[in-house]
Amino acid sequence: MAAQNDVLTGRPLYGCMGLGGTWDDEPYAAADIAHAEAAVEAALDIGITEFDHADIYRRGKAEAVFGEVLARAPGLRERIVLQTKCGIRQADGALPGMYDLRGKSIVRRVEESLTRLRTDVLDVLLLHRPDPLTGPEEIAEALTSLHAQGLVRRFGVSNMSAAQIELLRSHLDVPLVADQLEMSLARRDWVESGVLVNTEAATGNGFPHGTVEYCHARGIRLQAWGALAQGRYTDGQDTPTARLVTALADRKGTTPETILLWWLQRHPARIAPVIGTSRPERIRACRDAVRRAPGLTHEEWYDLWVTARGGPLP
Repeated sequence: MAAQNDVLTGRPLYGCMGLGGTWDDEPYAAADIAHAEAAVEAALDIGITEFDHADIYRRGKAEAVFGEVLARAPGLRERIVLQTKCGIRQADGALPGMYDLRGKSIVRRVEESLTRLRTDVLDVLLLHRPDPLTGPEEIAEALTSLHAQGLVRRFGVSNMSAAQIELLRSHLDVPLVADQLEMSLARRDWVESGVLVNTEAATGNGFPHGTVEYCHARGIRLQAWGALAQGRYTDGQDTPTARLVTALADRKGTTPETILLWWLQRHPARIAPVIGTSRPERIRACRDAVRRAPGLTHEEWYDLWVTARGGPLP
């Protein structure tokens, strides 16, 4: 599968959290399937071949409507990379919300995702959040079993630090290929943690220091969720940063959305943005982040950073 190569690059993914209707137990409808089809078609049109899910998105309905799309498009499954996540259990009646990476839970959640997605294999499975009560040996055993059965091809993590990844890797025979973190021009702590060392400002930075460098050194692909900053610098916003983003887009002959994604992709770690909007026109506005190399100079990248942070670097 040629699209498998995407998991090793900074090419954008399409994030499917916005598909499937409401965040409750109300069944999805024909309109929700049509909405998903339009979003997937827009992503494919601009060259995206990797689709990111989680078992909790819309309480499983995001995966289910995507499965409907696959069923209606023969041959599509063979042309894409399908990624999902497990490990978060939402509150249910008397049961509290929790993180659950117990081995049996991982296997059960994967089987449920495969059924909803109408596929026999996941290309990538990410562990959605750390579970402090489950040891790495138990997690590794479950992942190894899923791999041996041919149910999952690759594994990664989400929202984990370098130390947590290293602990899990020490018990795994299969590699971890990704760490998905919130990263954007608005969420800059991941880059600032590397330059605020030995400054007073470092005390207010909660990002796990060294995680970006750890992943870069070991070939673990950084996937950036929230990459478009929830429209903070686009959609007609009138702030110094939004005006700069628009001016750069005009200068480069592209869109403001592309400038935001280029800012991530320009980093040497080759960060892969996750495009989470479900609006087809906004998905298509990200076209140049898929088709062109990041077109920001060193100075332009820093100008965006300094303007967004609202003050000079230390």
